[in-house]
Parts: sequence; C-alpha cells; structure tokens
Amino acid sequence: MQRTITRNAGVLTFVMILSGCAGQTFRQTPIVKAVSLPTVSGTSKIAEADALVDADAIAEAVAISEADPIGLSATDPTSAMTVQTVRFVEPVVGDEVSYDETSDGIPMDFQTALAMIGGDHPTVAAARYRVQAAYAELQQAEVLWLPSIQIGGSLHRHDGTLQASNGSITDVNRNSLQAGLGAGAVGAGSTPQPGIVAQFHFADAIFQPRIAQRTVWARQHGRTAVYNAQLRDAAVAYNRLLAAKQRFAVLMESEQRLAELTKLTTDFAESGEGLRADVDRTETEQRLVEGRLEQAKEQISVASFRLAEALSLQFGMTIEPTDPMMVPIELRSTIADPASNPDSLIAIGLSNRPELKEANCLVAEAIERYQREKSAPMVPSVILGLSQTGFGGGLGDHLGSFHDRTDLDVLAVWQIRNLGFGDRAAACRAAAISQQVRAEQIRQMDRVAREVAEANAQIGFRDARITIAQKAIGAAENSKQRNLDRIRDGQGIPLEALQSLQALEAAQMEYIQAVTEHNEAQFQLQWALGWPIT
Repeated sequence: MQRTITRNAGVLTFVMILSGCAGQTFRQTPIVKAVSLPTVSGTSKIAEADALVDADAIAEAVAISEADPIGLSATDPTSAMTVQTVRFVEPVVGDEVSYDETSDGIPMDFQTALAMIGGDHPTVAAARYRVQAAYAELQQAEVLWLPSIQIGGSLHRHDGTLQASNGSITDVNRNSLQAGLGAGAVGAGSTPQPGIVAQFHFADAIFQPRIAQRTVWARQHGRTAVYNAQLRDAAVAYNRLLAAKQRFAVLMESEQRLAELTKLTTDFAESGEGLRADVDRTETEQRLVEGRLEQAKEQISVASFRLAEALSLQFGMTIEPTDPMMVPIELRSTIADPASNPDSLIAIGLSNRPELKEANCLVAEAIERYQREKSAPMVPSVILGLSQTGFGGGLGDHLGSFHDRTDLDVLAVWQIRNLGFGDRAAACRAAAISQQVRAEQIRQMDRVAREVAEANAQIGFRDARITIAQKAIGAAENSKQRNLDRIRDGQGIPLEALQSLQALEAAQMEYIQAVTEHNEAQFQLQWALGWPIT
C-alpha cells in the first residue's frame, strides 16, 4: 500500500548532503523532496516525513489555549467519532448486571468513568505541567537578550607590597569601598560585577526562542497523546470489569441450571430410573462451577482495582459497573467507513495522531538546533555592562573621597571553538540528532499505520466471532430444550442434558469474550486514529 499525504506549501524540509559532517546543510523550501539517506531506508517514507514537518501548519494546528486544561482545543469537532450502542436481544447472555446496594463499591457507568479522566488526573496533570514548564522555558528564551540588574557593595583592603605600572615594588596599605548599581571595583579597573549586565550569544538570542517554541508545540501534542491514551486505558479497564461481572452472571445461571439438573438426577436415582453415578457426575460438575464462580469473583476484584488505578481513585476502592450488560460498541467515523476503506483510516491516523504531531515538532526542534550550531561561529557573543555607584577609599584605614562612579563596557567577541574542530563536532552532533529524530518519526509512522490496520482488522474478525457465538448460543439453547423435553417424555435420563448445559455455558462465555475483545478493538481504533474516546 502506498500512502499519499497532501500538505500546504511552505513545508519545512531539509536536505542532507553527506559529504562529511561539516558539509551538511538544512534549508527551507516549499517543495517536498524525497532524499535517500544512509540512516533511513525507503524514500517514500522520507517524503512523507518531510511533508509532515510543516512548521507553519504545526503552529496553526497547536494553538492551544492555556485555559484548556486537557489540550484538545485543536481537535476538529466535525471529525469526532460517535458511539453507537448495539444491543442484541436474542440470545440473552446471562442476567443483567445490577448494582448491589449492600456492596462497599461505588456505582459507576461508562460515561462517568471516562469523565473522570481530566486535568486533575495525575498522568494528565503531569503532561500538563510539562507544557507549563515548556512555556516557562520559552519565556526565558524570549528574554535572553535583556539585561539583568545587580545591586550590591564591596569592600577591598590591601596590606603589603604590590607592583606599580612602572615595574617598581612598593609597600602600600590601602582600602576602597564601592556601593550602588554594581560592585567589586578595585583601583583603576572597571567594575567586575556591573549593575546592569547583558551577556549572550547572538545565535542563542535568535534560535533559542524558536527551539523553545517547537518544544512547546511538542509538549502540547504530548499532553493530548497522554490524555487519549488514558481515556483508552480507562475504557478498556471498565470494559473488562463489566465483562467479569457478566461472566459471573453467566456462571450463576449455569450453577442454577446444574442444581436443578442435580435434583432431577437424584430423583431419578431414588426412584430406580437412574444411577447414583449420574448424581455424582452432576454434583461434580456443580462443584466445578462453584470453583469457576470463585475465580470470577477474583477477576471482578482485580478488574475493579485496575479500573480504580486507571481512574486514580482511592487505593483499594472497588467499583460496581451500572451498565446493564455486555453489548458490542460500534465507533463509526464520519470520514471513512472502517469496513470499506481501511487505507483512508491509515491516512487519518498518520495525519491526526498527536504522537506523530509531537514527533514532527521534535524534528523541527532538531533542525533549529542544527541551524544554531551552524551559525554560531559567524555571530558574536555580546557582553554589556553598566555600573552607577559611589566609590571611595584611601591609604591605611582611611576611607574618603566618595564620588559618583560610572563604568560602561561593551564587548563583541567572535569565537571559533577549538580551531574550528569544536564547531564542526557540535554541528555534526546536531545533524546526527536530527537524523535520529527523523528515523524515530518514521518508526512512529510505521507503528501508527500498523496500529490502525491491526485494530480495524480485529474489529472485522471479532464481529464474525460475535455472530458465530450468537448462533452457538441458539443451538445450545435448542439442544438443552430438546433434552429436557425428551426427559419429561420419559425417553431419556437427566444426565443426557449435562453436555448441552456445558455447551450453553461455553457458548455464552465465548460470546462475552468476543464482545469484550470487539469493544477493546473499537477503543484501540479510536485511539489509533488520534481521537479521544467519548
């Protein structure tokens, strides 16, 4: 399958010319180019990655308001999926799951569970604070060129010999005092700690805000990815808890049917129409069902604790699902029909997944870092110092002659690190990191495509399993009823119905398992497409 992705002009892309690290260059161009790189195989994937690294499109797509606690304001509401609950009236699989008023657990339905994944959830909150930290780093980068203010004072005293400017050695006892906007001056030298000081590299002043901006975009998309993943985990945990309750209801029905069969078998044995061995056989099966009931209780308890963990509830809290029974959930896209157009779903996932958007921003960040290292030798470091203080002193212990003192220093220094080899190594390192990030981006694209295709295929196969399980339940019900009719007509013995009861329980369990896995595949597809489960 060949993927086609359409993007706006003004695409930020870079072309790597592998003629030594020092010869690697990046440039902006409106043309999406596929370039073969030794570190990444497949030019089509590279073209797709280049097409996705659109700085302007990223900036427009991630304009997320700080008032949004979750980071979903950039989500297109017209592309959201709707949830359609499909209920199968026949056959009925187990009793409806109802909340026990005497239980210590808290009642909760599916919508409530999803609603609890918000800005206060620790996993989502951690991602939100990462965004806030990135914003703080951006603000710091934007004011990198602004000067700092230093207010203080300094006292200097010297006793003993020193060398004068003419080379003679003299014995001097002196002291000086400085206070105000700056400190540390000694003798005729300039104030070493200026009151107003700015010291920065022009390359940092130019590129650090742009690097920090890309980091903010990446953290915003990362926050959305964390939120979507937590919604998926909560949906899966609730689905498994409801499935465990449904299995328990099926086993309760099975135990009741076996109890009736055991009584019927006992009556036959006491009347001489049956064997005591048949009673033992049905009682054995009844004990086995009791063991499976205990196992089902364990599964309910474990599933409840895991849902509580996914929702970050109180430790050890149990949850009672209030949804009546397990039913297949169908999440249908308003853009493409999953059953008929899986390729379009993959294209949606590649363009919509926040993890890929985050990767795109990280690629853009790596490019900016490379540009910074490439430009560093050509622009100077700047040092600006201005002091306005009172300064005075004298010989021995005398302090006097205090007057205003003003020092102004402006320096511009170009630095070629380690005879140029240091700058070349820094540029090579930045280029290698950018290649590494690009390779990771393409790896994520492959993973997203696999996740979408896999979930979509699973839905189809599991739909078929649900239909087969429904037919199996109907056949098992018919078998059970025919056996009971034969027994009532005196044409058989109760033990003959045991196998049909076992088959009915197995079919009902298979139906629950198929529905459970079907719903999880639906949740997985919704998440794989980059949309929150709602």
